[in-house]
Amino acid sequence: MKSFVTGLVAAAALTAAAAVPASAQQNNRIIVVTHGQANDPFWSVVKNGVAAAGEDMKVQVDYRAPETFDMVAMSQLIDAAVNQRPAGIVVSIPDASALGPSIQKATAAGIPVISMNSGSDVSKKLGALLHVGQDEAEAGRIAGERLKEMGGKVALCVNQEVGNVSLDLRCKGFEEGFGGKVTVLPVTNDPADVRAKVKAALASNASVDTILALGAGTAGEPTVAAVKDAGKTGSVRVATFDLSPNFLKAVAAGEAAFAIDQQQYLQGYLPVTFLALNAKYGLVPGGDVPSGPNLITKEKADQVIELSAKGIR
Repeated sequence: MKSFVTGLVAAAALTAAAAVPASAQQNNRIIVVTHGQANDPFWSVVKNGVAAAGEDMKVQVDYRAPETFDMVAMSQLIDAAVNQRPAGIVVSIPDASALGPSIQKATAAGIPVISMNSGSDVSKKLGALLHVGQDEAEAGRIAGERLKEMGGKVALCVNQEVGNVSLDLRCKGFEEGFGGKVTVLPVTNDPADVRAKVKAALASNASVDTILALGAGTAGEPTVAAVKDAGKTGSVRVATFDLSPNFLKAVAAGEAAFAIDQQQYLQGYLPVTFLALNAKYGLVPGGDVPSGPNLITKEKADQVIELSAKGIR
C-alpha cells in the first residue's frame, strides 16, 4: 500500500494546498465523518483503511458516523469536527444540500477537506481538495451494459438506503446502460426485509430476469437468498455494488453474475494519507482519485474472497 501511495503521489501533479493556519498545520489529528451505518460491513473495510493510514502516517485519526442514515446528525458531526480544528477532515457526501453548509464551514475555517465514497459530482463546488471514489452513475451504467449483454430485459434496482443521492445515481446509470425496463425497489438495511421484498417482487412480476443490488452485505446477499427462495437461481441474474465474502462465494458458485468493487479500503486509506502529507509538506494530488469501478466476475471471485474476509476488499 505504501508503494502505491508513493507512486501515485510521485506521478500526480502535486500542488500546494490552500493556505492552512499554523494551528491547523501543527495539529496531528485527522477526523473522518461518513454516513456509514454500523450494520453495513462495507464501512468496516473503510474504517480498516482509515486505521491503517493513521498508523502508517503516524497521525491520530478519529472515525465518526451517525447510528442511522441521518443527514442532520451527520452535519452535526461535521460541525463538531470543525470546532476541534483538526489538520484535515475526510467526509462522504451522500446529500450535498444537507451537508454542504457544514463542509463549507470547514473550508472557510481553513481546514483542508477531502471527500470520499460519495459526492464526486459536488466535491469541488463545496471546496474539497479532491475526491477519492468512483463515479456512481458511470458504475451503474457499466453494470447495466454488462447485464444487458447477458440477456437481461426486465430488472429491479434494489435500493437499501433511500435518500442517498449516490445510490439514486447508481440506479439511474444502471437504467441508462441496461436499456430495458428497470423498477427501483426501495428496501431498508435489514436483510430480512430485503429478502422478503425481493421475493414478493419476483412473485408479482414473473418477467423480472435481472436484479442489481446496491450493497453486497445489506442487499446483495439477501437478494441471492430471495432468488433461491423463488426457485429462480440461474434464470434471474443477480449483481451487486460492493463486496462481501458470502456474495463473492455466490459469484464463484455461479449463483450471482458479478460484484462491483470500488475498493473502499482505498477510500479510507488514501484521504488520510493525503491530508497527512498536506499537513507535513503542503502536498496534495492535483486531481480526483478513481478507486473504481472494477467488476469481480466468477473468474476473479476466488482471488478476492480471502481479502474480503480479512476486511481489505
